[in-house]
Amino acid sequence: MEINFGILGLAALVPMVIGFVWYGPLFGKTWMDEMGFTEASLKEANMFVIMGLSLVLSFILAIMVQVLVIHQLGVLGTLMPSGATELTGESLQLYNDIMAKYGDAHRSFKHGALHGALGGTFIALPILAIQALFERKSAKYIFINAGYWVLTLAIMGGIIGEWA
Repeated sequence: MEINFGILGLAALVPMVIGFVWYGPLFGKTWMDEMGFTEASLKEANMFVIMGLSLVLSFILAIMVQVLVIHQLGVLGTLMPSGATELTGESLQLYNDIMAKYGDAHRSFKHGALHGALGGTFIALPILAIQALFERKSAKYIFINAGYWVLTLAIMGGIIGEWA
């Protein structure tokens, strides 16, 4: 199984596109109020650095979403002998047999989106909520940000599940 960097790159663009809409026309004003931002304060940011780093981090996230979405990667880890760098002999034959029979199982947009949404709900939401509680942020703040990640990870997962 090879890593498709093109599809991961496409998936890495999803947080940028969804964020443009989510934190713009959909919830931008409410999010700004919750954060205490003004139009002027937002213009003071170095958007080149913010967008560049966000894209790099989104690519790293896409790599992890691939692990959540493509279950066949677990077969490789299960069959890889401790300390080995590649499969050989009986392990390689078993891997090839399993992949020939099940390599395309659960490889769809819908299945990937489900796992992405589950990751957003059961990983991103608790992390954001715990942090927001200590920062004394509102429930509205939590739901805006967690909603963004549930949707974003669902779409990233769908893209990866269908095409990676």
